[in-house]
Amino acid sequence: MNSGFSERLSIMTSDLPFGLLLLVLGYAVISCEAALSKHKDPTLTAKALNRGSFPPGFIFGSAGAAYQFEGGAKEGGRGPSIWDTFTHKYPDKITDGSNGDVAIDSYHRYKSAKEDVSIVKDMGWDAYRFSISWSRILPTGMLSGGVNQEGIKYYNNLINELVANGIKPFVTIFHWDLPQGIEDAYGGFLSPKSVDDFRDYAEICFREFGDRVKHWITLNEPHTFSNAGYTSGATQKGVVGIALNTGFSVPFSDSQADKDAASRAMDFSYGWFLDPLTRGQYPQSMQSLVGNRLPKFTKEQSQMLKGSFDFIGLNYYSSSYAKAVPPNKAGEPSYATDSQADSLNNRNGVPSVQWYAASDWLYVYPRGLRDLLLYTKRKYKNPLIYITENGVDEQNDPKLSLEKALIDKDRIKYYDEHLYYLQLAIKDGVNVKGFFAWSLFDNFEWANGYTVRFGIYFVDYKNGNKRYPKQSAHWFKNFLKGNSHSSPELKSKGQTTGFVSKSKSTSGDKSRRSGSI
Repeated sequence: MNSGFSERLSIMTSDLPFGLLLLVLGYAVISCEAALSKHKDPTLTAKALNRGSFPPGFIFGSAGAAYQFEGGAKEGGRGPSIWDTFTHKYPDKITDGSNGDVAIDSYHRYKSAKEDVSIVKDMGWDAYRFSISWSRILPTGMLSGGVNQEGIKYYNNLINELVANGIKPFVTIFHWDLPQGIEDAYGGFLSPKSVDDFRDYAEICFREFGDRVKHWITLNEPHTFSNAGYTSGATQKGVVGIALNTGFSVPFSDSQADKDAASRAMDFSYGWFLDPLTRGQYPQSMQSLVGNRLPKFTKEQSQMLKGSFDFIGLNYYSSSYAKAVPPNKAGEPSYATDSQADSLNNRNGVPSVQWYAASDWLYVYPRGLRDLLLYTKRKYKNPLIYITENGVDEQNDPKLSLEKALIDKDRIKYYDEHLYYLQLAIKDGVNVKGFFAWSLFDNFEWANGYTVRFGIYFVDYKNGNKRYPKQSAHWFKNFLKGNSHSSPELKSKGQTTGFVSKSKSTSGDKSRRSGSI
């Protein structure tokens, strides 16, 4: 999740070869000019937003993920995932040496008091996005290792409780917790064999839960996890998509070189996945710069890929500048240098800072959400979009009293401004139908462990993982009730809505949810 996440993850994935898994995408679907925004930045005003500011039927939800939330790592028949192995074998790679064995204990809190679902309902969310733990369904990751009926029962009960309370389940099939059995058997995603096992797993999910789950997300952030991905299809009148993480790349200067660099940066992150899914081929810039190292699609694969999704999920947190750099002729070719675009969060040594996020990859730029959506509308023929993640973190300061820890005005400001730009994009005709806040609760944030907090609910890790609503939870509850309110910071006209984090520059993609990519 932080700037060293990719290096840490490579220990588990053995430095996945460039583009390998996206070639596999063509098999998985069987079963289951980058113009930059030139619109004028509108002035933020005191006009308040609420649910009524968005079209009828627009879905508001919050999000979580199995390894980050559930706990119960060795309970209920669950097998180990690569994250269980990684956090126990390399605790030094996690900022606080922690793991997700207990996480925030959603596994038990649902089973005993159904507490988390009641919080979702009380706040007024329309939907709840969660992921299914592959190894809780298939302990070894493979059918040959048996199906865990206790795991199926757990998710059936969770889904039933959500539906009974009028909450739409948005289910992610894979959110990074690959079963260790698959990693041990053939190297995990390094092998095309993983496609068959993923297909088996997905078909179990569709069969067991598809009568109630109508929105499926196959993979969460394939760019971050493996620098590649694949998608799948369902057959029970549900819709299927993929959640992509990207920011918007803003040219470092008005030079044509930097404008071209920003275009390439978008191609090498966003286009890497959306171009095959919409056009059946990688972006032309990738084909030209990567050459023979980029896998080729057959005509049959290309046809299978085109249109093989019902919606696109966008995880948007951040954006940054893109600056042209010369070709790397000295070192080994790599994804980090192929795009010939450097990612920066300051211009000429002067960052646009109003406040700092805790994570050094999170350069806060609300306008970038609208820019990204307009870019998607123009380049990819306005597909159906859900904002599947959006949020900001603060440091977990153990010295703060509970009362002070619940004060998160910066998070309110973050959401207020992002929702402002989101509704502007909708007015511009972008086909966005939903928004999910990351996250409902503070949780295990991958390589950062428990040192940062993304939740709108505070989790007291020292006292039984008890949940407490932060100010942002009350803000969202009022928003969802239709009450008008706005952050004081939005009342001044003509302000620049752009922030960055503490880090000054990055080269290539070395983050959990990177900005410019």
